[in-house]
Amino acid sequence: MTDWPPIDPTDATAVADQRDELVAAVTDHAGQIAYQLARLEGGDYGQATIETDRAEWTVKYEAGDLSYLRFDPERGNEVYVVSTQQPAEPEPLADAMADYSAFVAGFNDYVDSLDGILDDVSTDFPDVASTDSAVAERDRVLDSIHDVCDRMARELQRYEGGDYGTFTTRVAGRRWELNWDRDGVSYLRVGGENGLYLLSQYQPPSADDIRERAPDFPKFVRAYNEEIAELEESLERIEL
Repeated sequence: MTDWPPIDPTDATAVADQRDELVAAVTDHAGQIAYQLARLEGGDYGQATIETDRAEWTVKYEAGDLSYLRFDPERGNEVYVVSTQQPAEPEPLADAMADYSAFVAGFNDYVDSLDGILDDVSTDFPDVASTDSAVAERDRVLDSIHDVCDRMARELQRYEGGDYGTFTTRVAGRRWELNWDRDGVSYLRVGGENGLYLLSQYQPPSADDIRERAPDFPKFVRAYNEEIAELEESLERIEL
């Protein structure tokens, strides 16, 4: 039978409680640093490293709140003073806390170093150019294209005798597709399924896209006219 020492095992509760109180106080204090960093960096997520004579301290924040505070000494193992995992052991925690004031001073020095950094940045910005003229020209071109396509759609509706349809042809190596319904033109697309919509029910194309594609539009209309002429000619040859 084993003979145990004639004393009770040391109760660690008091040490653990003291450790937890210390970590809670550091969490509250370092949380203010995390909040200030989040404001300074202008985001909800990030981290910063502050160097002291003894170590590097890393503050990480998420959603503006402190995520963790890590102490990484030049000698010895790193210690998570504050973390979402298990708390630090008392002895490494005590070693880290001996350098905590230096960490806070380093953070304050960092903030002080930024004071006045934007003083020489001018807010005398150039005037912003208006897009009114460019938009008006874009709308003028698209309105003209829409009017022509709408007439084409009406003629196709008369000829095909339905409420919906599509006319396609190739111009300069690209597929042009005019889709129409009972209200007229539905869309005009250039370049297949992943192509550019010159006309659609959604937003208009950019001015650059219009400048690139619009010069081929007359060729598209001529291709339509040629196809209609061929249909008329083929119908004229029918003898009854």
